[in-house]
Amino acid sequence: MFSIWRKTVLLARMVKIEHSIFALPFAYLGMLWAADGWPGWKIFLALTVAMVAVRSFAMAVNRLADLPIDSKNPRTLTRPLVTGELKVSETLVFIAVSALVFVGACWQLNALCLALSPLALVWSALYSFTKRFTFLCHFFLGTVLGLAPLAGWLAVSPEIALAPVLLGLGVTFWVAGFDILYACQDAEFDRAEGLHSLPAGKGVPIALSLSTFSHVTTALFFLLAGWSAGAGLVYAGFCLVVAVILLFEHRLISADDLSRVNLAFFTLNGFVAVFLFAGAVIDTTLG
Repeated sequence: MFSIWRKTVLLARMVKIEHSIFALPFAYLGMLWAADGWPGWKIFLALTVAMVAVRSFAMAVNRLADLPIDSKNPRTLTRPLVTGELKVSETLVFIAVSALVFVGACWQLNALCLALSPLALVWSALYSFTKRFTFLCHFFLGTVLGLAPLAGWLAVSPEIALAPVLLGLGVTFWVAGFDILYACQDAEFDRAEGLHSLPAGKGVPIALSLSTFSHVTTALFFLLAGWSAGAGLVYAGFCLVVAVILLFEHRLISADDLSRVNLAFFTLNGFVAVFLFAGAVIDTTLG
């Protein structure tokens, strides 16, 4: 029993299960807007399981694909696959189970979600390989999480609408912006390994500028998404709070001081997702 629990903890650590907070609130936001309120427990629970499963699948694929790279990077030497605490075979089983759980959850939602589930799995897995050939890898990762609002919308209403697309574009630029910040830690290592991150290819100062531009674009798309969804002033006010958080995030980091990257990456960006969703909930309730 202890061994099973230990493996479960290691798997959760490998996929950083706590980072689900980045995508889940946006999936819930898409769900909320599509239903114009609470959609019921069945959709909520199936969507939650689907989002956690597909993210776990994508992260496990990433860790497996990057194992040769992580084994050389001093920053990633304590990852369970690198240390040998988790085996490759165990990770492959975890990937297969996560994929099956995701497809099963999509089946519980509707026929369109089920039909799109294989495409979602392929798309989420591809990110792991994009940094081998393009500095746009950060934006590709953004599109993976950018599917969250659309997934939430389709879980309720199986048809494309403008609001979740605009919100998805906002999430795309938001994720790209903070992933660029995170990649600044590995600029020299990536350059030496021939990996195509923006900090490695263009230098940290330019990468930081592009990250700032991405987050300005994020704030605009979040506002446009709310306008398209018919959200009110409460949601707009929360968008402004999010914009302030993103501004503060960029004031924490400079090309000469990356010591607070983790604070900017996880803590502040976790607030972004939660605040925006909270704003939408309050706005919908008052509206």
